[in-house]
Parts: sequence; C-alpha cells; structure tokens
Amino acid sequence: MNGALPVASSFVREHLRDPLTLGLLLTIPVLFVVLTADVLEDFARALGGSLAGDGAGALGAGWAAAFLAGALGYFQVASSRGADRRLALAGLGPWRVAGGRIGASLALGVVVSVAAFLTLAVAQGIEHPAHAAIAIFAFAAIYIGIGAIVGALVRDQLAGSLAVVFVFMVDVFSGPGMSGAGGLAEVTPTRDAAELLISAGAGEASPGADWVSVAVIAGAALSIAFATFWFAARARS
Repeated sequence: MNGALPVASSFVREHLRDPLTLGLLLTIPVLFVVLTADVLEDFARALGGSLAGDGAGALGAGWAAAFLAGALGYFQVASSRGADRRLALAGLGPWRVAGGRIGASLALGVVVSVAAFLTLAVAQGIEHPAHAAIAIFAFAAIYIGIGAIVGALVRDQLAGSLAVVFVFMVDVFSGPGMSGAGGLAEVTPTRDAAELLISAGAGEASPGADWVSVAVIAGAALSIAFATFWFAARARS
C-alpha cells in the first residue's frame, strides 16, 4: 500500500476542484438540515413515524452526509474505471489505486460530515456533539459503500445516479422515526446510525451496543468499497 497516500491526495483534489462538488457541499447540508426538517416531520406523521423537533434536524444532517458521500462514492468508480486501470497498469498496481480511492473516499466523507455537522450546530445546536459527529460520519461511510457498489454495477452515469438516489429515498422514508415499527425499518443500512443521531439530536445518550453495531456496519461498507475499487482497477485478461 506504499504510495497510496499521494494518490489519495490527488483524487481528493480532483473532486474538490469541481465547482459542482463545492456547490453541493455548501447547499445540500443547508437544504437537508434547515429547509427539510419540517418536511421530514410531516412525512413521518403521514407514515406513522414519530420523528419530530431537533431529532428531525439531526437526522437531516445524516441524510445530507449520506447523499453527498453516496454520490462521491459512485463517481469514484463510475467516472474513473478506465483511468484507474491505466494507473494500475502503469506501475501503481490495483492495491495502491484502491488504497488511494478508499483514502480519498474517507477524506471526502470527513469533509461532507463536517459540513453537515457545522450546519446542524449553527441551525439548532447539539447537546451531544461527539455522538452526533460520529453518527453523521457513519452515514457517510455507509453510503460510500453503497455508491461504490452501484458504480460497479451500473456503467451509465445517469442511470447509476438515479439508482443511488432511489436507494437513498427508500432508506429515508422507511428508516427509524419516519415509519411505524417493522417492515423495511428493520433492515435499512442506516437504521442504527439514524437511531443514534435522533437520540443525539434530542439530547439523549445511546447504549454502547448500538455504537458497536454502527461501527461494524460502517466498517463493512468501507471494506466493500475498497474491494470494489480494487476490482475496478484490476487488469482484465
């Protein structure tokens, strides 16, 4: 994995130089945390959920990080498959390319999580800031994995982007607080992270077992993303 860090830095700069990425970093957290909190509450009531108040704003921050990280995870694979293969063939090898991609994804995940966290802190304040920060990053990590998987399966960028959005929307409207107990709420990938974030937004602590569960899911998502990056960079026979 020697040499992966400079590659990761290059990948991060590539994304952050894009005006669209910068625009999304500035607008999506505000949109989800400030402008859609009331909308989330209304949908939760209509779907039989209990999401309300500061919990809705906090969950909006998680969704902002998830949306941005999912999109960036998708394009890390979909828009650079050929380039990564050429880099691997030029001497970096698929392991270092994959290491660079996962490093860049983690760095971008931190950036989008910080943007969402700061927006939440300014908009409504956070009684458990450390809990909220970790939970928001968990959303980002999980959606890095989801975006990478979709990028590997769907080559057309429009169709792939819509696929990520579809997974995102199903996750939003069937997750904790948004619908009644049971059903998809029990199997959504961000269920545990959402429960932690809602609790943090409401000023409540969460048991240690919930944090372990979130760490396992986020770690699994990042491991899948790394494997996807490696497979995308691997030379074809």
